[in-house]
Amino acid sequence: MARETVARPVIVWFRKDLRLDDNRALHAACASGRPVIPLYIREPQEDGTGPLGAAQAWWLHHSLHALDAALKRHGGKLILASGHARNVLADIIKRSGAEAVFWNRRYDPPGIAIDTRLKHEFEKQAIEARSFGGQLLHEPTKLKTASGTSYRVYTPFWRALEEGGEPEAPVDAPERFRFPKQFPASEVLTSWKLLPLKPNWAKSFPDMWTPGEAAAQEKLSGFVEDGLPGYSADRDFPGKTATSLLSPHLALGEISPARIWDATKGLSRRIPSDDIVRFRKELAWREFSYHLLFHFPELARDNWNDDFDGFGWREDEDGFHAWCNGQTGYPIVDAGMRQLWRHGWMHNRVRMIVASFLIKHLLVDWRRGEAWFRDTLVDADPANNAASWQWVAGSGADASPFFRIFNPMLQGEKFDADGSYIRQFVPELGKLEDKHIHRPFEAPASVLENAGVTLGKTYPRPIVDHATARRRALKVYSAIKDAA
Repeated sequence: MARETVARPVIVWFRKDLRLDDNRALHAACASGRPVIPLYIREPQEDGTGPLGAAQAWWLHHSLHALDAALKRHGGKLILASGHARNVLADIIKRSGAEAVFWNRRYDPPGIAIDTRLKHEFEKQAIEARSFGGQLLHEPTKLKTASGTSYRVYTPFWRALEEGGEPEAPVDAPERFRFPKQFPASEVLTSWKLLPLKPNWAKSFPDMWTPGEAAAQEKLSGFVEDGLPGYSADRDFPGKTATSLLSPHLALGEISPARIWDATKGLSRRIPSDDIVRFRKELAWREFSYHLLFHFPELARDNWNDDFDGFGWREDEDGFHAWCNGQTGYPIVDAGMRQLWRHGWMHNRVRMIVASFLIKHLLVDWRRGEAWFRDTLVDADPANNAASWQWVAGSGADASPFFRIFNPMLQGEKFDADGSYIRQFVPELGKLEDKHIHRPFEAPASVLENAGVTLGKTYPRPIVDHATARRRALKVYSAIKDAA
């Protein structure tokens, strides 16, 4: 009887942890000695647990393909199935005789609810259900204030994380795999139609991205060697290659935060500590965002600060579409939005600039911007997206004050002084001199003519005047401030 139990398979349910390295559910399953059935479930969109948008669906297709190839190198394969998790798992358990399901925890509200119900159901059926950490550096329940409450401010959260000791060390990919002699039937990845075809708006994504665990590991190694030195000073300049570009790999779990953190250890002899700490703080912001989402599940829908519930948002469809298309007449904003469309990604400094413009110059509800980012970002993340948009809006935890309104011209001149970023994504302004490229609407007619720029024709005039928009935003903000 004991031999029969050992031989029965364990299902490893992959979700946003599409890797073999530092995958604790997979590690435990392999260590058990039982045959492993690797499974990915395409859950219904209403369950809210799959790719957050179309751009991330493109990434998911290639990531699943890469994971399947990695498993095949070990003699296995990835089983694909569609449907509600409870139905898919019940069917595969019945067909395979599996007696256990292992997974790594997820922390988005729909995922938590589904996993909690499944654990209760499996317990009743005497099916072993085990969940593991590893998607975050620390469990959201672990870090609490001195009074036992959740954190609302980032800086003390960072201190608590730092003082809490090193996160649990990552575990290497299993050296030995045991797979069943016969796998359950699998759906075909191409039948999921995750890739855009007509039109193929993602045609430029491969110029910048290679999804998959191997690419993530390679990118981490290259960044630690070449990008981490000087990171603190250079990270805010979009024209420089100075960020890790690991966020899309993190979003679908092709690499774990613990593996990234571990790669920054023991480097202080050759890399300034400011660079290491600054980079680690970016991982900590991701942790803080999940801390907020875990304790405030409505983060993407409701204002954290309910004083903003009465904010006078405008219905500005023309302005919103101009912003989406990179046609606002403000070069740094347009460059960012066009980079987003071309590569499914945007530099973090520019994300703040474009978000501030939508919210404060146009007075468009932050939720519309968050939704657009969800659909167009390959690194779309339910916690980071919502927390960051609320931070810019002033409605979030430890938020930037609403009255901090970015001047897009000054932001461009400070962080893209030579206009290299703008020239890359707004080529119609490419011949303008540095001193005019951030303010083409103020350039003399002769300068515009020499550069081949015709305002309102080859490049739009500003859709709103900065000074006027600033006064309008502060007036609307004063109304809710006075009412509070």
